[in-house]
Formats: sequence, structure tokens, C-alpha cells
Amino acid sequence: MSIESSSAAGTVPADRGRRTDNPLPAQGPAVSPQASPTPPFADPAALGLGAFAMTTFVLSAINAGLIVKADEPVVLGLALFYGGLAQFGAGIWEFANRNVFGATAFCSYGAFWLSFWFLSQFNAASLPAADAGKAVGLYLLAWAIFTAYMTIASWRVSLGVFAVFAFLTLTFIALFIGAFAGASGMTMLGGWLGLVTALIAWYCSLAVVANSTFKRTVLPVGRR
Repeated sequence: MSIESSSAAGTVPADRGRRTDNPLPAQGPAVSPQASPTPPFADPAALGLGAFAMTTFVLSAINAGLIVKADEPVVLGLALFYGGLAQFGAGIWEFANRNVFGATAFCSYGAFWLSFWFLSQFNAASLPAADAGKAVGLYLLAWAIFTAYMTIASWRVSLGVFAVFAFLTLTFIALFIGAFAGASGMTMLGGWLGLVTALIAWYCSLAVVANSTFKRTVLPVGRR
């Protein structure tokens, strides 16, 4: 499967003769000489990465203990509208751009934030107090497994995206252990790892915007 970029943000007009770094290059069959190399949509990676980064940053600040746990509802609006719906929409656009990796990642993590919102709003209070930590731990473990195998594929995307997925895998593992074992120290560690994850994702989002806007590589992402 080819990973060469054919997205608008990853390709500079022919008269410039240069290509910009795009952390989520589009995937698909080679384009014939008669067909246009431009995908039908602008690169949605900036939106997807930005939505993921901001929602992760806010929740991770709470998990790290920078904000008291009682303030956690502040993240729910972000989880529903930005991390959830906006990121899921970015994934749908990636399907249209024939980017299998980007579509799978953005739709999946958009759905993660939607499920987090739903769990917090409708299910968390009904979990048996004695087993709530194990239930949440199982939920986080499942996402850790998914993120781990996406990390393997991300190595062929860019170093920036690989770093996002590597740190996100560690984040989910730490949060899983913290929830399942009731270890607040591991939950705080997961919060700090999540903050690092969010900052890297924000950088990759900025790289897509800057490189597309300036029509050259302003911020490198280490394309593979």
C-alpha cells in the first residue's frame, strides 16, 4: 500500500517544485497522468489532530492533578463537540481522500471522545462502586490495545505521528493500571503522559496548517 501524499496540504503547486511535510499522507492507488492528483477535500489532518490535542490536554491536566477532579465536567463539551464530532468528521473526510490510516485514527478517537462523554453523562453513576475502577480499567485497556497496533502502522506515516501514538499508548496503559488497581499515582502519570501527547499532536496540527499556508515545509514532521 502506497503512503505517498496526494493531499492538498502535502503537495505544492507544480510551479513551486517542492512538497510540504504532511503528518498524515493520503494513501491510495497511483494517480494516472490524466487524473487530477488533488483529492476532493482539503487535508483534514489539522482539524483532527487539533481536536484530539485540545480535548486530551484538558482531560490530562485534570488526571495529572493540575486541576481538581471535581472540575472534570469542563471537558465534556469538548469531548462531545470538538474531540468527538469534529474529529469524527475529519475521519470521514480522510476516507474521501483515500487515507486509510487517517480515517481509522480520526473516526476511532472521535468515537472514543463521544463514548467518554456518554459514559460520563449516563453510565458512570450506575456502575457498582466496588467494581467501577475495574470497569473503567477494562475500557482503557481496550483503547490501549487499539492504540498499540495503530502505533505500529504510524511508523510508516511520520515521526511526529509516531510520537503521538507512542505516547498515547503509554498514556492509556498508565490510566488503565491506575483505574484497575486504584493507583492514583499511575493515573497522575497517565495525565502527564497525556499532556506530552497533546503537545506533540498540537505541533503536528500546526505543521499541517503552516506548511499548507506557506506552500513549503515550515515545520518538519519527519515524513517516512
